[in-house]
Amino acid sequence: MKQKAYICFDYDNDFELKECLVGQAKNPDSPFEISDISIKQEIESKWKDAARRKISQADVVIVICGKHTDTAKGVAAELSITQEEGKPYFLLQGRKDGNVKKPANASRTDKIYNWTWNNLKLLIKGAR
Repeated sequence: MKQKAYICFDYDNDFELKECLVGQAKNPDSPFEISDISIKQEIESKWKDAARRKISQADVVIVICGKHTDTAKGVAAELSITQEEGKPYFLLQGRKDGNVKKPANASRTDKIYNWTWNNLKLLIKGAR
């Protein structure tokens, strides 16, 4: 059974990375399907309520880390909701050059994992 994944990403700077991940979810051997993705809206209570509902229905949250993820307020809000809901999540390195930042509220011990197809399949299955 495929895991339902919620994708958390910096809408203003990493939209193309989200598109790549959505494409990978369509692979025949993909262990996950996209249950939802971040949306570009003002961070207000209604948006947070909608995000909480979507995150609570996901099996795992994938946080794509880019060059400006540390200042992306939407990513921070979604990660806080993920943590409050007790949902498993992992940080994925979105840029090959390694010049990426964790969300501002990520745990000090959260590791940023390399984004390879084999690694992604293992991470979805809980190898983190």
